[in-house]
Amino acid sequence: MRGDDAVGLEVAGHLRGTLPPGAEIVEHEGEPTSLIDVWSGAEALWIVDAVSSGSQAGTVHRLDAGDRALPPDPFRASTHHVSLAETVELARAIGRLPARTVVYGIAGGSFAVGAPLTPAVAAAAVTVADAIREEVTTGARPRTGPGPMGFALPTPPVRER
Repeated sequence: MRGDDAVGLEVAGHLRGTLPPGAEIVEHEGEPTSLIDVWSGAEALWIVDAVSSGSQAGTVHRLDAGDRALPPDPFRASTHHVSLAETVELARAIGRLPARTVVYGIAGGSFAVGAPLTPAVAAAAVTVADAIREEVTTGARPRTGPGPMGFALPTPPVRER
């Protein structure tokens, strides 16, 4: 693990055992492109990943990616050969991106090998898990207004983009 880069796995841990029957949690640490087969045929998809957006650590970015491309900032930077944004766009191009695809990016502060999550990112993981649980369970979107990137969650620090 590399510090805050593990936030997606942390969110998965908070969601485990709390989602309705039929909802599947997939934890993945390799190249994002290998997930396209997992996504194919899904009715809806929520993706969580650490981002290096220049935002304060713990800032949550949320985007409905089913109907538009992920923006260049903050979703393009990656520690993988192919970024999450490129993977989402590849899946869209080949017709294997679920119509409802929501991407949560949590701004990391420390990506040091062996480091734990920073406190702000750990808190954001709980916030994002709660938001995903509500979306999956009720179909409701977060209780904020739209911004240019989708929605910002109502917990500090939040940056609408």
